[in-house]
Amino acid sequence: MRATTESATPSVKATHCTATTCPYCGVGCGVTLEWEDSESGPRIVSLAGDTRHPANYGRLCVKGSALAETLSPQGRLTHPQVRDAAGVLREVSWDTALDLIATRFSALRETHGAECIAAYLSGQLLTEDYYLANKLFKGFVGTPHLDTNSRLCMASAVVAHKRAFGADAVPCSYEDLESAELVVLVGSNLAWNHPVLFQRLKQARIDNPLLRIVVIDPRVTDSCEIADLYLGVRPGSDARLFNGLLAYMAERGRMDRLYLEAHTQGFDAALKAAKVDDCSLAAIARDCDVDVERLETFYYWFTTQLHVVTLFSQGINQSTSGTDKGNAIINCHLAGGKLGLPGAGPFSITGQPNAMGGREVGGLANQLAAHMDYDTPGARTLVSEFWQAPNLPEGPGHKAVEMFAALGRGEIQALWVMATNPAVSLPDSEAVRSALARCPLVIVSDCVSDSDTLAYADVILPASSWSEKDGTVTNSERRISRQRGLLVPPGEARHDWWQLAEVGKRMGYEQAFSYAGPHAIFREHARLSGYRNATPRAKAGKRMSDELPCVKRLFNISPLAELGRQGYDDLIPIQWPVYRNAQGDLVGTRRLFEDATFNTPNGRARLVPVTPQQPHQQLSDAAPLRLNTGRIRDQWHTMTRTARSARLMNHRAEPYIELHARDAQARKLEDGMLARLLSRDAQGAIRGDYRARVHISSGQRAGEVFIPMHWNDHFASHGRAGALLAGLTDPFSGQPESKHGAVEVIALESEWQATLLLAPELLGSRSAFAAAIEALDGCYWARIPQDTLVRYQLAGGGQPDWQRWCDEQLGISADLWGEDTTHKELRAAGLVEGRLKWWLRVAPSSSREFRQPNVAWLGECFATDQLAPRERRSLLAGRPSGQADAGAMICACHQVGEATIRNAIQAGDTTVESLGARLACGTRCGSCLPELKRIVEEERSHERTDTSLEMA
Repeated sequence: MRATTESATPSVKATHCTATTCPYCGVGCGVTLEWEDSESGPRIVSLAGDTRHPANYGRLCVKGSALAETLSPQGRLTHPQVRDAAGVLREVSWDTALDLIATRFSALRETHGAECIAAYLSGQLLTEDYYLANKLFKGFVGTPHLDTNSRLCMASAVVAHKRAFGADAVPCSYEDLESAELVVLVGSNLAWNHPVLFQRLKQARIDNPLLRIVVIDPRVTDSCEIADLYLGVRPGSDARLFNGLLAYMAERGRMDRLYLEAHTQGFDAALKAAKVDDCSLAAIARDCDVDVERLETFYYWFTTQLHVVTLFSQGINQSTSGTDKGNAIINCHLAGGKLGLPGAGPFSITGQPNAMGGREVGGLANQLAAHMDYDTPGARTLVSEFWQAPNLPEGPGHKAVEMFAALGRGEIQALWVMATNPAVSLPDSEAVRSALARCPLVIVSDCVSDSDTLAYADVILPASSWSEKDGTVTNSERRISRQRGLLVPPGEARHDWWQLAEVGKRMGYEQAFSYAGPHAIFREHARLSGYRNATPRAKAGKRMSDELPCVKRLFNISPLAELGRQGYDDLIPIQWPVYRNAQGDLVGTRRLFEDATFNTPNGRARLVPVTPQQPHQQLSDAAPLRLNTGRIRDQWHTMTRTARSARLMNHRAEPYIELHARDAQARKLEDGMLARLLSRDAQGAIRGDYRARVHISSGQRAGEVFIPMHWNDHFASHGRAGALLAGLTDPFSGQPESKHGAVEVIALESEWQATLLLAPELLGSRSAFAAAIEALDGCYWARIPQDTLVRYQLAGGGQPDWQRWCDEQLGISADLWGEDTTHKELRAAGLVEGRLKWWLRVAPSSSREFRQPNVAWLGECFATDQLAPRERRSLLAGRPSGQADAGAMICACHQVGEATIRNAIQAGDTTVESLGARLACGTRCGSCLPELKRIVEEERSHERTDTSLEMA
């Protein structure tokens, strides 16, 4: 929806407003862009949350609020490129690149069969892109090997839904959080991973004092801020916990017998499986490693409340038994009749903005389009008939981890990667890189140049990005929203759907891939959702021949196929299934299964027997620590978008290793030290080597480690979490076990550490920086882009000749040079005609006095054309004279550091509200509020301790 407001004053440019959606997590927040026309096209003036969008009602997290800061054309791919016989990438025309792909695909299919071709997609794609990719590869190229990075986050939930409900159908809506009596967060750090939904839940708790919240997680996360009860379970024990809950419900007569008898099947078998293990509270508490009284409290709350929502996410899904864990949760809701009601149901929260949309169109290897799959009778015939597709495969293809294993074996000869970075994100990433390197044809469609996967590409296709591309996405509550294009893609970048359609045409399928735009693709997708759909609402008003196959499916948006171009452009957010009411209005569905009728053949939901399993990555003497990986608050996936915003790089500037104090002490590690995480393969050889700073946390269980998943080879020397993980997967979903690695941690041996700040033009290329670090004998580096400079944290061995290194590698000699022989510390700076070009500080790795400079102030110095004498005098100190250190960044919106916050608390601002009034921290997006509360509580605790010592 677009609105235009003309200014009353002719000298002021007209301002326009466009409603779109955020491209980050699965909450699916609405965003409004204020923009004006310029000579080069539309220019965004401001960005805010859309107050009318029902997912967020105007709220945005820190990542969403920083979106406009990520739109710089710098680092964008702008021209198609093809690697020549010498291995050099050269710019070519679109015709050359697309003809090459079509010709090679046709030749490979003729020589080796269609199954030698594969595609790997992403939840970052719009539904229209996803739909066309599925149609091209499965329907016309004829390969079943099309999968998506949603396999890494949501595949287990998909299978759990299908086993229980007969369809991949999330029954809840966000408004159920406001109606619930109990909300259970399990395997979900909502505060960091879905911050807007966390704020919504927090407000619901304020509005309803009777609402209770339980957090179940091995780590004490910021989500615990609003918890009434926390269960710090042993990793992997979730199925045991919920099997125990099912048995507890049965033993205490807390099941809904009428609901079970009328609307479900399989209860007896599920209960029998749960009771194979000792179901006493003491035994369950022992196996889950939780306090027995806390366990009983959780069970009592769950069984005595009807309106219960269980939010679950990657902590459940990313396991070799993730599907069973999902079904163990669903079993408990079915047994108590706790779904299909306001404030009740199992609620899987998706990781990506369009993970749900990808599932709708068949983006997973075991799916067909429109929520159908290969094992559904009649589905293959129906899709083939609708598309008039000559080559639809007989059965499913390789799931993501299997696909790259087949790539490594040479079975797949061509791979098209779209909008994702598998060289970083997949487990056993060294094996993935080896597989990419040996593949004869790798095509990568992306919008940015700092994706590690581009190093293996034979063809690079520049794609449009957020705020440029146009289409739809579906969020975690089944809500379809328009993501609207506004800006002009740079250079020759083109939309993903266009690239796919052009290849389809060049392969001889002109009629099947001629679309006037994304609206035409969406209408076809909508028509297919209702085509021979046997659900009552889909059949309403339609005549269907009994001789033609029908497939019953809940997903139905066929009324949207009636929308013209303008109706598509003006589409407001709506939840599927979509139907027309008696007045002819389009109506969405807030909540599924309100009539307790499911998508199974007999209409009954299925309880699934679950046998708890241990993680498959086994601990050993060489790898005694359990590894957990996940997202952090201010970063997204492999940082290709969020790292373009300087303020998003300051909350957690480097990769880190979160440890319990006991594990750190046993290995003689201290907070802030550099360390290595090592994992090993079955033969004992090192699989992965991860290097990062130690972060000692009281919220981390002993014997366990947490690391962020985001860093790649563009931002850290050894920061890939995927390198540590084995490629072990759930047998039903194919989802890898990313939460249960096995590692050891040791100190990183280095003699010196350094902070190096550079003007962006120095060491601008990746190869130049690699050569510079190699000359230093470096063992660690992290790159932290800022607005006016690039910050590097370095560590290495030997005794470098720093003056010579600066001259040779930076090309600018030091104007300022200072050495502290007592502390063996060096500080230097290089200027050109009075303008700061580089700044360096080096100290021994053993030094405990190594403090970071005031990077914000130095950034201003880098931006100043001519430094004043007082600024030059302060350069070597790294901060203005007398200025205190702000500390680690807590509030990214207003750039407020931890030291500043603690000083304010000590000065009397002892509440989050008073801190906000003084410093503005926490007053914008709210993402930092849990950390602010924790710091306030820590300072109060210190004050109480100091007081008690004085009294003693």
